[in-house]
Amino acid sequence: MPDTSDQDSAISFGPFRLFAKSRLLEKDGVPLHLGGRALDILIFLAARAGEVVDKRELIKQVWSDVNVDEGSLRFHITTLRKVLGDSGEGLRYVVNVPGRGYCFAAPLLRPAASDGRASPVSSRHALPSPLARMIGRDDAIAKISAGLALHRFVTIVGPGGIGKTSVALAVAHRELEAFDGQVCFVDFGALTDAGLVPGTIAAALGLTVNSDDPMPGLLTFLRSRRSLLVFDSCEHILDELAPVAERLVQEAGELHVLATSRESFRTEGERVHRLFPLDCPPERDGLGIADILAYPASQLFVERIAESLSEFELSEEDAPLVAEICRRLDGIALAIELAAGRVNAYGIAGTASLLDSRFSLLWRGRRTAIPRHQTLSAALAWSYDLLPEAESATLRGLSVFVGPFTLEAALAVASSQGIGEAEAVEAISNLLSKSLIATSPAERRLRYRLLDTTRTFVGDKLVEKGEADRIARAHAEYFRDVLRDIALKSSGLRTAGGFLPYADHLPNVRAALTWSFSDGGDRAIGVDLAASAAQFFLELTLLTECFRWTQQALASLDTDTIDSRQEMTLQAALGVSVMFTQGNTETVRAAFTRSLQLARELEDLHWQLWLLRGLHIYLTRVGDFHGALGTGEDSESVARKLNDPAATLNVEWMLGVAHHLIGNQDKAVQFCESAMVHNPGSQRLNIGHLGYDDRIVALVALARGLWLTGRPDRAVEAARYTVREAELLEQPLTLGISLVWTIYVFLWVGDWANAETLIERLIEHSARHFLGPYHAVGIGQKGELLLRRGDLAGGIEHLRRSQATLYATRHRIMTTVYATALAEGLAAQNQTGEALRTINEAIAQIPDHGEAFDMPEMLRVKGDILAHSGNAAEAESCLLKSLDLSRRQCALGWELRGAISLGRIWHQAGKVRDARDLLAPLVARYQEGLATRDLVAATGLLDALN
Repeated sequence: MPDTSDQDSAISFGPFRLFAKSRLLEKDGVPLHLGGRALDILIFLAARAGEVVDKRELIKQVWSDVNVDEGSLRFHITTLRKVLGDSGEGLRYVVNVPGRGYCFAAPLLRPAASDGRASPVSSRHALPSPLARMIGRDDAIAKISAGLALHRFVTIVGPGGIGKTSVALAVAHRELEAFDGQVCFVDFGALTDAGLVPGTIAAALGLTVNSDDPMPGLLTFLRSRRSLLVFDSCEHILDELAPVAERLVQEAGELHVLATSRESFRTEGERVHRLFPLDCPPERDGLGIADILAYPASQLFVERIAESLSEFELSEEDAPLVAEICRRLDGIALAIELAAGRVNAYGIAGTASLLDSRFSLLWRGRRTAIPRHQTLSAALAWSYDLLPEAESATLRGLSVFVGPFTLEAALAVASSQGIGEAEAVEAISNLLSKSLIATSPAERRLRYRLLDTTRTFVGDKLVEKGEADRIARAHAEYFRDVLRDIALKSSGLRTAGGFLPYADHLPNVRAALTWSFSDGGDRAIGVDLAASAAQFFLELTLLTECFRWTQQALASLDTDTIDSRQEMTLQAALGVSVMFTQGNTETVRAAFTRSLQLARELEDLHWQLWLLRGLHIYLTRVGDFHGALGTGEDSESVARKLNDPAATLNVEWMLGVAHHLIGNQDKAVQFCESAMVHNPGSQRLNIGHLGYDDRIVALVALARGLWLTGRPDRAVEAARYTVREAELLEQPLTLGISLVWTIYVFLWVGDWANAETLIERLIEHSARHFLGPYHAVGIGQKGELLLRRGDLAGGIEHLRRSQATLYATRHRIMTTVYATALAEGLAAQNQTGEALRTINEAIAQIPDHGEAFDMPEMLRVKGDILAHSGNAAEAESCLLKSLDLSRRQCALGWELRGAISLGRIWHQAGKVRDARDLLAPLVARYQEGLATRDLVAATGLLDALN
């Protein structure tokens, strides 16, 4: 704060002097005219220099006597800037921090104290000015200051450009009073002759050196006073500087040393403070400007933009790009400042797009910066050029990795460089200590990574050395073998979830596949890798990628040397990925059939069961429910041979689902009830290998079967439980399937609110995960809900859109359901002829006229349409068929609906007793769900009949 004594002390900045008490501003000794409000703003901001002052606080301080808006503040800020010559070029005094307020950003010079304290060590080596405002480093500065008081020798360690020098200067200025002004800054960055280390320290202290060995004189001087030496940029002379620093600290008891280096000194008494990158916004949807600007990396980026673009305001559109830029630059302060300097020329979006370009390494920063900090390339070259050959070769090889990698992976790549394991381990350890490799947090074991800027720089060196292809080959071979070993360790298909702990290999697997199938790659490695990666992609539910790589691999197979197991794996993965992303095409059937043939030739029972499961799913989706039941029965014989309880349970669920779809609802509930009591932690059946969990499919069939067999409350309970269990598995397909089928339970009971919530969730979820058929299902369900709520036009439009996609993708399991709803909507619009055509076409899709779960409902809707058109006799006949089929299917839910429709016809015809005798026993069979839609309608009709 400015001096508060009676004497009016001047605060100097640039060519200006401000006398707060006299309310006078001078430039080069000449008074300047400045309006009262603008002067008030300047005095208040200068009193809190380096601090962001909220706009509302500033207004309250300056206009305490009147209410004004932000426009008045901006006007006087503009006036103040004009007087200060604050045009946005060069030094700026008053900086706007978007969304927060204003900051006085220039260094201030205050009057020298006259309390008899010793003068600084040497005016020729005065402590450089600190940054006007440090962002995101307050905790680090406080910890380093505390550590310096306790341990006397602290080294700030971190990669180039992370801000070590800025933090050290901030600490040094903070400690000036504690050391009575005896703080000396020694910059070793420009020192090339390591033998001159002691002399450089002596010169910085202002000492005259008259002998070949300055150490005795240095020690004599430093023992005589309590002082702090700041050694900056020490990494290139550590071998010579480390023993000097150790001796100085040991023999000069009042000396404290604060050093900055890309690696530690490794001396006795040293304490290392590793400076980490600035915190960056996470990669998460829904972050607004305030959320993004809460992170120091974003604050730094925006402030540096504001220095060159006056009145810069961050927009909602650009805010996510700022977050992305900061993440891509790993929170490295120098990289962020250099990128911010490009915004004036390219805009934020253009700057983000240029990060992939090697030219970003050449972006220039401040002219006043030391040469190695003027570009990223220069900063990285400073470290790289100091490395011995083994370390530089190892580092070049590591540039092949995308994201985190293990020590084993690094050693495999290093061996292709001709570096032995022991030498490579030592090199990696040294590179880590030199801040050229970072560690990456992992649950299972330590992971390493290169910062993106480092990776780009040494990747260029790899190409220059002609080593890129050799390293890429070693990288691809390593991940091919790793994925193969994971499959073997997890017993292939017998234990699902084996790939999940290795999900962080994904970026490297992608990179290896890309190289393998490139013009300069090796397709034989690519085929092996794609086969090894197929189950990996399926388990991570990356279906689009699975399709891409399996298709390329199958196209590249050499028919003369084809490997049956390899082809079996690829065909199976192709079938699954196509089925869930493109629909139920003949490609799916052909892929599963071919893969199953190969599994039988190989006598691999586990693969046979897995493929029969995939074929079962396909057949249910195309509407061949009897074929699905036959596949389930084939699976029974395979499960018996395996003598595996989990496999037996799996087959029971397959049979239960098939029976539900055919219309045998009592058998469906019998086979699927075990899914409610099964412990998912003991065996997660097929969760990765087919993209979702069989138990969830069984629960879906159970929930629907419970409603159909007359237990609506239990059905709702099972439906909610199914969605919760699917959420826990974190499998997009699993959750999608649970939503697709349980939504109908809520539609059937008339719970429109919960149905709407789940439908909207399904639409959003399927769009995010590129599950095209499921998205179409969600649109259709929304159409059905609109119909139930009376929006006939909107409901019909949604149903037609959905039908078009489902027919195109052969997702026939849903087409009859939506045709039934569409027919009801058309009839409600009095389009009886089209409604009748629609329902007849739906009924004709079902083979053998009746072997489908929804046939009773289709017959009921047809009966209602006929009754609506005045054809009571044919309507009655149709409804009687619906009732008969409902009874054979044990589908009390359909039977009640059919009885309501027929009861209404009989009521109108005067057959009151017949209608009552039909409906009353059915209502009496219900022990629960009396408030659900159909039961309310049934009891209402009974009241009318009575």
